[in-house]
Amino acid sequence: MHGDHDPTFWAGRRVLVTGHTGFKGSWLVLWLLQMGARVTGLSLEAEDVSVFRQARIAELVDHIEGDIRDLAMVRMAVDRADPEIVFHLAAQPLVRLSYDTPVETFATNVQGTVHVLDACRSAGSLRAIVCITSDKAYENREWVWPYRESDPMGGHDPYSASKGAAELVIAAYRRSFFSASAGPLVASVRAGNVIGGGDWAHDRLIPDIIRALIAGHRPLIRSPAAIRPWQHVLEALGGYLLIAESLATGETRAADSWNFGPADDDTQPVRWIADRMVAKWGADGWDAPATPSGPHEASVLKLDCAKASTFLGWRPAWGLDAALEHIIAWHKAVAAGADARAVTDSQIAEYRTVFKQFQTGRSL
Repeated sequence: MHGDHDPTFWAGRRVLVTGHTGFKGSWLVLWLLQMGARVTGLSLEAEDVSVFRQARIAELVDHIEGDIRDLAMVRMAVDRADPEIVFHLAAQPLVRLSYDTPVETFATNVQGTVHVLDACRSAGSLRAIVCITSDKAYENREWVWPYRESDPMGGHDPYSASKGAAELVIAAYRRSFFSASAGPLVASVRAGNVIGGGDWAHDRLIPDIIRALIAGHRPLIRSPAAIRPWQHVLEALGGYLLIAESLATGETRAADSWNFGPADDDTQPVRWIADRMVAKWGADGWDAPATPSGPHEASVLKLDCAKASTFLGWRPAWGLDAALEHIIAWHKAVAAGADARAVTDSQIAEYRTVFKQFQTGRSL
């Protein structure tokens, strides 16, 4: 690997993206299309308000609506796509929702991953599978030290536990069925708290702030002291694409787990984010509840990305302040009537240029 994406590698490449109607999946699809890939997507129906709908992504891909909990549906999608590369992003992605829907969370995030990997066993053209899990897959001891890929999996809440369990599933399938360099290779990737324009999920910090600011309200910040590894969605996707290229060219050392998190100084408390977003928007402040309520959420979580830096030459290209600038710019432009696809494509193109300059060119 040379620490940079090769657009000629992706031109005409058949790619299946599960969860393509989601926030992260939508940004990934548009990046893949910029590089000339042929994309098939499998996902539940998109939310009424979503970057997928705003950017009209269904017009650009082979769009399959289906549930990864349905093995026959997953097999059909894999057969139809005949993929060379699979990105598995489909998931129930919210910690707080997992307390209300634990059965659905485990069924989607664990058994759904089993279905995707098992369907991939019969894909004749397949070269690479990149499974997206979460930084919350780690057994979080809420200490100040960042977690490395070799640290134990765990999870206090159903969402986090489901992602830890998914990591065990991925490792088992890799060792049992995807270990030969001549066949498909499998990696799992773990990012931090991914943020960006067009994220409208409920009970997530950035979308909640954006909704309040658009409505002219003071945002209500639930856990101002909580510390998270914040990063723009394109930072994580850049790492995922590097891993996919490496797997597809038979690099067996890439068939492992990888952290793609922010720089150390971008692991910040929630109040830091709230202060800057409100200031960049031009609003007058935010509020916190007098008595925080709700289920347990981790107060401290950091990622160690030395492995990706050392072996891939990957490192973040946008700092957190730049990420927030681009989020505010995205939402202000779209709220003012700009075309969401054009705004998103423009930010991807800008990031690709910066990303190329920031990578160090190491190799596996």
